[in-house]
Amino acid sequence: MILVTGATGLVGAHLLIHLIENQNNESSTIRAIYRNIASIEKTKSLFAFYKKELLLQQIEWVPADITDVPSLEIAFQNIKTVYHCAALISFDPKDENKLRKINIEGTANVVNFCIAYGIEKLCFISSIATLGDLLSHEKYISEETEWNPEQNHSDYAISKYGAEMEVWRGHQEGLDVIIINPGVILGPVLDHKDWEQGSGQLLTQVKNGLKYYTKGTSGFVAVTDVVKIVVALMQSTIKNERFIIIAENITFQNVLNTMADALHVKRPNTHASPFLMETLWRLDWLSSVVFRTKRKLSKITAKATYTQNTYSNHKIKQQLNFNFTAVQPYLQSIIKPIKKI
Repeated sequence: MILVTGATGLVGAHLLIHLIENQNNESSTIRAIYRNIASIEKTKSLFAFYKKELLLQQIEWVPADITDVPSLEIAFQNIKTVYHCAALISFDPKDENKLRKINIEGTANVVNFCIAYGIEKLCFISSIATLGDLLSHEKYISEETEWNPEQNHSDYAISKYGAEMEVWRGHQEGLDVIIINPGVILGPVLDHKDWEQGSGQLLTQVKNGLKYYTKGTSGFVAVTDVVKIVVALMQSTIKNERFIIIAENITFQNVLNTMADALHVKRPNTHASPFLMETLWRLDWLSSVVFRTKRKLSKITAKATYTQNTYSNHKIKQQLNFNFTAVQPYLQSIIKPIKKI
């Protein structure tokens, strides 16, 4: 039996669809954990978006939380493989404790149960945020680029790096693992909550008439590619390795333009210089102090918008001979059905 944590999130819900459609024996029976009934509705909406509603009947839903040990006792019964997708994504420094609790402690709990129950293989969905910084003599950030603890990192990156350390600790104790480091994951935005997180935030800003763009670069990938790759890796003999999962390195300007075109709104037309971004994060900090509002732009995220990081997907393409979905056509295909939201 397969266990999926974070099954109501973007990656987890897509993973459920892919696993169900590709299961070939009883051991592929899928158990998904959820924290509350309302969160399952989001997954149902995604299945409906793909016209896969009937597949929902093949999922065994179990209430559990990765930070709640007793609930995991039930969830891990008769499990053979685990896809650990659950995580908190936040770049607000005020969420540091929550990030550590969910991402590090929660992952440690999952790893401990995997060891205790003799799980055959664990896949952990991490992030390119945990990879090292591009050095002056390097062209791409690869799986071998080392994390530099002396550099400034977001609390989110630190928490995901800490989670990776827990996974590698599990490997040292005999657990077979796979870690994937996806770039910015793109997927359909189906309700108002999706517009407030992840790549949905970019869509929201563009939809509302975003004027500014930056020339920073990052790696982007379709969520459908992510789940295909993680399942292929888990079903292969490959183990105890990490893989960067990105389709293309693209400037934020090009991504914003593609979103604007698909939404039929005006493209952002004013370049936000590094100086402007540095000013904006300071103003955002001041606003959060004075008005006690949630941070929208931290020092680290401001820097990321103009940093030109490029990532190598050579390893995963070589291992699986995988052909990635082109990012811009994919964006256009998932945005068109929701442009009137």
